[in-house]
Amino acid sequence: MDAFEIVGGHKLSGTITPQGAKNEALQILCATLLTPEKVTLSNIPNIRDVNMLIQLIDRLGSKVTQVSEDTYTFQADDLNLDFLYSQEFRQDAQKLRGSIMMIGPLLARFGKAFIPRPGGDKIGRRRLDTHFLGFQKLGAKFDFDKAEASFYLESDRLKGVYMLLDEASVTGTANIIMAAVGAEGTTTIYNAACEPYIQQLCRMLNSMGANIEGIGSNLLKIHGVDALGGCEHRMLPDMIEIGSFIGMAAMTASALTIKDVRYDQLGLIPEVFQRLGIQMELQGDDLHIPEQEHYEVQSFIDGSIMQIADAPWPGFTPDLLSIILVVATQAKGSVLIHQKMFESRLFFVDKLIDMGAQIILCDPHRAAVIGMDRAYPLRGIQMTSPDIRAGVALLIAALSADGTSTIYNINQIDRGYQYIDKRLQALGAQIRRL
Repeated sequence: MDAFEIVGGHKLSGTITPQGAKNEALQILCATLLTPEKVTLSNIPNIRDVNMLIQLIDRLGSKVTQVSEDTYTFQADDLNLDFLYSQEFRQDAQKLRGSIMMIGPLLARFGKAFIPRPGGDKIGRRRLDTHFLGFQKLGAKFDFDKAEASFYLESDRLKGVYMLLDEASVTGTANIIMAAVGAEGTTTIYNAACEPYIQQLCRMLNSMGANIEGIGSNLLKIHGVDALGGCEHRMLPDMIEIGSFIGMAAMTASALTIKDVRYDQLGLIPEVFQRLGIQMELQGDDLHIPEQEHYEVQSFIDGSIMQIADAPWPGFTPDLLSIILVVATQAKGSVLIHQKMFESRLFFVDKLIDMGAQIILCDPHRAAVIGMDRAYPLRGIQMTSPDIRAGVALLIAALSADGTSTIYNINQIDRGYQYIDKRLQALGAQIRRL
């Protein structure tokens, strides 16, 4: 099992460029299955989850060509749908939650789809009902084989319909959009997720010939078309990486410049870090985090303790709450972290407590953090990464800690962050892969 050995307490400095957005990539890659024409995608991150999905699409019969380090072409003009029922596909698709978004394109284009229950982070219950309820409303027949833990769908022709989603699921919305672009008539989706990555998917589909209205809102109208063509599309920088680097700079009292952040697409992320007292300067489209030995948590207008909670977009993304929690341990002041959307994402705080953080885990969803204002630095320990985001939060904690830390199960971190050890070494971090 790979591990990171980190000698903490060293300041970082320099410039870092965020990778392409992981969550956008998983949607956009699946969308290439909607057309037999060539699709060119750039700014694709070289990370485990994305590479696994590219391999799945390649084995399905799409012609996949790597043009440069971050650019690929895809041409799904001769797919082998029998591969979907192979043991090889079952084993690989089960490892990757993003594989669920292959269903929408396959259903729209071929009238049938199959997927085993997908894997992903163990961060709590992540139900798939929204996906399949949406497909059924479009007219697909759905069957779940409990013995094989597999989903089967088929339809002669999907029909446009009005639907109110039971939750603003990002992957559910993406999947239903990709199915609806090939449906007959107009599909209206209310309570749709509207994250920047969903907006990117809609813009890409429109460039392929789809007709989607309401992009950026939670009310989408999708006028079905008979066929889609090829296109070129560039992915956004990863907002979760950007937030991670902001937190890393604060925790290590370092000056860092984050390049090409697409600030207009970051939503509340900069503001939430500023609530912890972290300063930042926008320089063109670069975000500069100056060196700060101390940062103080703001309070609400009435003087009550700061609370930071996640919410569907345009609320604060749940993927950064782990980072916010770690950063709060060295702030001046106290914060209540409320993880509303997943019930297991705060269980990594026991490692932070072992490192000397002052945290009270109130319940599976809430943690009270008493900031120590660097009076008592964290100490290095041995620990295990439970998921992508908690793994990077622990990595940030280790970079700021006194002494040496070892983080095991770093394949979880590799799933979402490309070359993270090499990129941090270039900033002066004392980190090596064991």
